[in-house]
Amino acid sequence: MRRSRRSYEYYWGPPPIPYDPAQARRLLSEAGYPSGLDAGDLTCDASYTPTWPRAAANYLKAVGIQTRVRPMERVAFLGQWREKKIRGGLMQGGAGAFGNAATRIDNYMTSRGTYVYGTYPEIDDLFAQQARETDRKRREALLHQIQRIAHDRVMFAPIWELAFLNGVGPRVEEAGLGLIEHHPYSSPYEDLKLKAR
Repeated sequence: MRRSRRSYEYYWGPPPIPYDPAQARRLLSEAGYPSGLDAGDLTCDASYTPTWPRAAANYLKAVGIQTRVRPMERVAFLGQWREKKIRGGLMQGGAGAFGNAATRIDNYMTSRGTYVYGTYPEIDDLFAQQARETDRKRREALLHQIQRIAHDRVMFAPIWELAFLNGVGPRVEEAGLGLIEHHPYSSPYEDLKLKAR
């Protein structure tokens, strides 16, 4: 059982953002914060607390942005995010659901999206246009335009790319790793095979 690359359908690859602390400090100064600023809490899913939130807070601190990591149990975090109860500061966000770029844009960038705190009217307009568009190339161009707007207006800060290390023991014949393309876990479990004894 293999899935297609449809989760990457209509994805626009943004240009890489260089790591440049000196430039970040210059930009903060130009924005009126020569001594840095307090960004409040960095609210995150507790299951990731030991790793990337603390690293992100350290990177921010290095350029003069203070923040406090505020982990929340996953169900509470997702519920408060969905209900728009996480206020002030910074917040972890991530998309692991099935779908393509349009599904993620709908969930995270349009005014009706489940996990949207704010957006721009032109994103809603372009999203409505792409939903009616039957020509794949024109639909793709509209979805790329939405993603460029989100990138140019820094709606999100891409600080983490999903990557998993997996190990397979000597008794495993078929681990299930890679059976579902881009899925980081060993699955589907019914396809897991052990070597005969």
